[in-house]
Amino acid sequence: MSLDFELIHDDVKTRRAVLLFHGMTGSPFELKKYGQYLYGLGYDVYADCLPGHGDKVEDIYTVKYQDWLEFSYQKFEELDSKYDEVFLSGLCLGAVLAIAVAQKYPDRVRGVVALSTTLFLDGWRLPWYSFLLPLGLSTLLRFYYTYPECDPHGIKNLRTRNIVKKLLQKGDVGMNDFPMTCIYELFKLSRFVRNKKLMKKVIAPFLFIHSQEDDLTSPKGSKVVYDAISSEYKTMIVLNDSYHMVLYDNEKDYVFETAGNFLNSHSGIKECVAC
Repeated sequence: MSLDFELIHDDVKTRRAVLLFHGMTGSPFELKKYGQYLYGLGYDVYADCLPGHGDKVEDIYTVKYQDWLEFSYQKFEELDSKYDEVFLSGLCLGAVLAIAVAQKYPDRVRGVVALSTTLFLDGWRLPWYSFLLPLGLSTLLRFYYTYPECDPHGIKNLRTRNIVKKLLQKGDVGMNDFPMTCIYELFKLSRFVRNKKLMKKVIAPFLFIHSQEDDLTSPKGSKVVYDAISSEYKTMIVLNDSYHMVLYDNEKDYVFETAGNFLNSHSGIKECVAC
């Protein structure tokens, strides 16, 4: 079953698009409502399963961070060849990949909305012994251990959390744990993206949205990028009533609206083709 999706205005060809990247061990399903909202504003929207994600869970054990990078570059180039404007947005790992694309194509990315940027695993839910994680990752243990996903599943809203838990148990929308190999590659990607020379190349407008109570990754990651990039326009919003999954939590409507306003304010194409 493919969870990839494309929302395209067939009746009137729009000249602007948004490329979405999902989170670690997640799927495009977690971006669906967000994508539909952006589509309603007049953007063609695209989201695909990252390498190692999707039907075959075992694929995650062989994926490298370079695979994620090349996939992201390819998807951006495909859209850049068809549209006048291409915006990026991502959640968790997806936000890190959006930043990487903005580093590689500084003059071509129209703008970026980075949600819960996961450069570090330092959220409040992680156990006290998480500082030992790098030791385990540097050994063969990373091929044999998974870090179980558990409450609160990145969601503060109890009703939504229970719905997501049931979906994860079915295995239809994402993985129910974090393979250590995947975390290992995330850390390597983080080091790659945090390169100061690459950060200085970024000139696209940036919107960072991060929860103060993010259970997986603190706002530190977003702040590191915010301080390092050369973008003339950059803003960071810290939420106070959400956890990691800001697209599904208590402030989701505010996140959608703020992201949409950001895209519209930096788009040179003002007509709403969906109207």
